[in-house]
Amino acid sequence: MASTLSEWTDKRVCVITCDGRSIWGQLTGYDQLQNLILQQSEERVYSVDAPVEVVPLGLYLIRGDNVVLISHVSEEDETWKTVQAQPLNPVVQNVL
Repeated sequence: MASTLSEWTDKRVCVITCDGRSIWGQLTGYDQLQNLILQQSEERVYSVDAPVEVVPLGLYLIRGDNVVLISHVSEEDETWKTVQAQPLNPVVQNVL
């Protein structure tokens, strides 16, 4: 994973967290525990009843144990602003 993250440094990424949040921003840094530093970040809040709400976050740190998915965003169009969708459910980890 670290080799891929090095290729994405200073590029725009989307991060899905364990609690179902969708955080978008520029990957500024990371460490061996997959802790992520994003700048110019925003949370996109999806709803069935309304278009996407964008919450600006600025400089944002995400703990590695809270990361479900990281995706490089090559280019964006404006169609995401009109998307209406169910919010993601939290990811549950069953530890025995």
